[in-house]
Amino acid sequence: MQPVAHCSSNGVALELDASNSAPMTDSTPLLGEPDRLRERYEQDGYLLLRAVLDPARVWAVREAYFSLFPREYLKPGTGPAAGVYSGQPPVGLAPYGTAGHPAHDFVRGEQYRAFTADPRLAGLAAAVLGGPVELVPRKVLRHYDAAAKSAARAHVDRAYPSGADGAQVTAWVPLGDCPLETGGVVYLEGSHRLDPGLLEGARALTDRPHDARPFSHDLSWTAETLGGRWLWTDFRAGDLVMHSPHMVHATLDTTTETMRLSTDLRFQTAGAGVSSAWQKPWSADDGQ
Repeated sequence: MQPVAHCSSNGVALELDASNSAPMTDSTPLLGEPDRLRERYEQDGYLLLRAVLDPARVWAVREAYFSLFPREYLKPGTGPAAGVYSGQPPVGLAPYGTAGHPAHDFVRGEQYRAFTADPRLAGLAAAVLGGPVELVPRKVLRHYDAAAKSAARAHVDRAYPSGADGAQVTAWVPLGDCPLETGGVVYLEGSHRLDPGLLEGARALTDRPHDARPFSHDLSWTAETLGGRWLWTDFRAGDLVMHSPHMVHATLDTTTETMRLSTDLRFQTAGAGVSSAWQKPWSADDGQ
C-alpha cells in the first residue's frame, strides 16, 4: 500500500495517499519507439522519462547557478552544486527573477543557453509532436528554498498563451535531484481531457482572484472539484517530464534544506512563431 506523504503547496496541506494519488507512469521503456511514445503522451497527457539527460551536465548547471549567490546563502560545509539552504536569505538582491537577481542573469548566459539547446530535448519534443520543432525563446527558471512557502498553483500552460499557432509541448526539467519533499511537479490524472470551460468557470477557491490563469492554490480542493488523482514521482538529475499544454499541474512546497531548481521549456511546431513577449528571455516581472 502506498504510504501517506504529508506535503503542501503554497502553504496548504496536501495528504497524498492511495485514495487520491498515484505514482507517475514511467515511459522510459518507450524511448526509441516514437509511435508508441506519442500514443502514450496522447493517452496520459505526460511522459515521465528517466536519465535522458547527462546527470553531470545537469549538476554543472546547478553548480553554476548557485555559485552566483552570496556564500552565506548556502549551508556551511556544502558546495554550490548541492544547493543546500543555510537558513539565511540573501541580503540586497533584486526580487527573484528580475534584473539584478542571479536567475535573471543566468537565463541570459551561455551555459544555460547551451543546456536548453541539448538536441535530446528537441528530439523528444519532435517525437511527441510528430515533426520538426523549435524551442520557444522565453525559458523559465524556478528556484525555491524552504523559506519561500510558495509554489506553482494548479494551472494549464495554455492559460499562459505564447501566441503560437502550432502544437506545443512543455519539458519540465529538474536541475538536480528532486524528491517529493523538495518540491517536485504533480499532475492531475486525465486532466488534459477536461472540458476547458470547467477550468474557466470554477475558481471558487483561489488566493489570486485578480489572476484568472491559475485554477487554485489548494490542490486537495482542485482534485475534488475537477476529479482525478495527483500523480507524483521522485526525480533524479537527468530525469524530465514532457507534458501537454492542457494538463493540469502544480508544484509542491520545498520542505527540505536542499533547494529546488528547475526549468520549464516550451517546444512548438517549427515555423509556428510566437508573440513578441515570448521571443525575449524570461523575466519574473514580464507579465507572462
